[in-house]
Amino acid sequence: MTKRMIIMLAAVGVLFGGLFGFKAFLGGAIRKSISAQGIPPQTVSTAKAQFTEWQGEFQAVGTLRAVRGADLAPELPGLITAIHFQSGQEVAEGAPLVQLNNESDVAKLQSLMAAVELAETIYDRDQKQLAIQAVSQAVVDADAATLKSAKAQVAEQRALVAKKLVRAPFAGRLGIRAVDVGQYVNAGTKLVTLQALDPVYVDFFAPQKSLGRIALGQKIVLRTDAFQGQQFPGEVSSIDPKVDPATRNVQVRATVRNAKRSLLPGMFATVVIASGGPQRFLTLPQTAVSYNPFGDTVFVVEESKGKDDKVALVAQQKFVTTGEARGDQVAILSGIKEGDTVVTAGQIKLRSGFPVIVNNAIQPTNDAAPKPKDQ
Repeated sequence: MTKRMIIMLAAVGVLFGGLFGFKAFLGGAIRKSISAQGIPPQTVSTAKAQFTEWQGEFQAVGTLRAVRGADLAPELPGLITAIHFQSGQEVAEGAPLVQLNNESDVAKLQSLMAAVELAETIYDRDQKQLAIQAVSQAVVDADAATLKSAKAQVAEQRALVAKKLVRAPFAGRLGIRAVDVGQYVNAGTKLVTLQALDPVYVDFFAPQKSLGRIALGQKIVLRTDAFQGQQFPGEVSSIDPKVDPATRNVQVRATVRNAKRSLLPGMFATVVIASGGPQRFLTLPQTAVSYNPFGDTVFVVEESKGKDDKVALVAQQKFVTTGEARGDQVAILSGIKEGDTVVTAGQIKLRSGFPVIVNNAIQPTNDAAPKPKDQ
């Protein structure tokens, strides 16, 4: 190695050494500056962790269906000659709804009725002739068979005529009619829907682990977003005797009174079933909990003494185990204790050990059963 190369290597070493030394000096200066200035206190809102009594309950999402509901359709094809209802009308059981053309059927019925009258006359006359031995018993028996056959044909034709008039099979509310006068319809074509709306069923599924909390006759409360703040009472009316092996859920049906006919089949609703007695849970507003992939956390405000013995408030992050949530509240199963002061707003700008200033002028909602307010 030449003397010139040695000098060059030495120069490069001095240059890099100077750079690293300056960087270390600059980093130390910055850290000293931050330490001297300190971290400014962050303003937060807080709430005390306290025990709340919650009634044990099971919740599920269900679907409403009518106790009796059907899409009405004719059994026979034909031309509509009259419609005897208005869309949305309440009708009684047996009310006439749609008339199909039955002129030829009525004419045939009258012909068959005339045949019955003739058969009756012949049968009565032959019975009198039999009494004086003018005819044989075989003739009278044949007359009786002819009369029975004629009456059966009349009954059949009457049933055919009756099928040309579609009636309400039960009392309820009609939907929007789907046909018009003069329209030809085939058998099975929907004419209108008919739904009995009081009471209604709500069908929902419960996991098998909840079966011990559900029994026939048990009271339920139904809620739907269509009627915010309203509750509809009912009771469990049937439980499917089989658990679905694919989902391990069992279907449950409850009956709900619907005197105002406000609940409609097809709506979804939340079903709440009270079970067991009240239970005590340590609760916080849901805004106090930060939900993270690595675990749920809260910030607890604690007192800390500085070098000058001054007491300051600092935030300490703690992992918690959360339970059931109700309304604005969430149950805390572990991680904090009753009376702890927990940050409910402003925690996004905090780290463990940061000083805080508490300002509770504005508090997040903290109600287990919030109700909507009229605007």
